[in-house]
Amino acid sequence: MSPLQENWSLKAEGLSKGFVLHLRGGLEMPVLRDTGLEVAPGECVALSGPSGAGKSTLMRLLHGNYGADSGRILVRRPDGGVSDLAAAPPREVIALRREVIGYVSQFLRVIPRVPTLDVVAEPLTTRGVPAGEARSRAAVLLRRLNLPERLHGLPPATFSGGEQQRVNLARGFIADYPVMLLDEPTASLDAANREVVIALIGEAKARGAALIGIFHDIEVRDRVADRVFEVDPLREAA
Repeated sequence: MSPLQENWSLKAEGLSKGFVLHLRGGLEMPVLRDTGLEVAPGECVALSGPSGAGKSTLMRLLHGNYGADSGRILVRRPDGGVSDLAAAPPREVIALRREVIGYVSQFLRVIPRVPTLDVVAEPLTTRGVPAGEARSRAAVLLRRLNLPERLHGLPPATFSGGEQQRVNLARGFIADYPVMLLDEPTASLDAANREVVIALIGEAKARGAALIGIFHDIEVRDRVADRVFEVDPLREAA
């Protein structure tokens, strides 16, 4: 069966990743070895495992933040083609992040003094959506996440942790990415906003997005995940 006939949006094969601890005399610390993961359209897979097992490392590999020591990360593009994120040049990685792979991290990293509305609208404007339309869609999503309109024109660097997380979520969900990576998406949120996030995840699944997430909130995980992928820790040094 060819890659175009298989029912997946993202597939990792034989992924390995380790780090060299230079302050420990060059000690090599393996984190992932020969890891494989396949996620179908409309499916949410939750990464599970003890602290230090490599869940965050795997997420960063799937977003191209870390380079893999070996293996492939196959991503299906909107044009039907397939890219190997692990081997893609930087320009292609940037294009995949713009068009295919959305990422909601635990931490908001933005340029100081940029208004919240523009921070959320940016994934649309980089795709060529007119600024006015992008800002209108951003405002709708921010209101849905219960961020008061009086904050929309302010830079989010001064917001509380929960407010920043809602900006993160709005920015991540605004562009209807085919693949979404969610790193603790309900961290710092109250019960009402957790329900909004659960609904957003359900809507993303319904439109055919493939989602991979880390959920320490077990109740949220059980409500949104179709299956759990266990990330096994590597204890031994290489």
